[in-house]
Amino acid sequence: MIRVNDKWDIPWKQGMTVEDVLESCAFSHHHLVVSVNGRLVPPDEYAGHPVADGDQVRVVHVIGGGQ
Repeated sequence: MIRVNDKWDIPWKQGMTVEDVLESCAFSHHHLVVSVNGRLVPPDEYAGHPVADGDQVRVVHVIGGGQ
């Protein structure tokens, strides 16, 4: 299992990547910050960054604001 944002458990599959996790959880926002086991993963590495069984993934939406 992969734990996402300390809320969801998704089944792990051989060859799973950060991109697969984002798709499984239906994250569609384009501005995300993702970490796997506390280490940041750059967006250009989502498709190739492996996720292992038992990993902890955090996904945060980046939101801008102000005047």
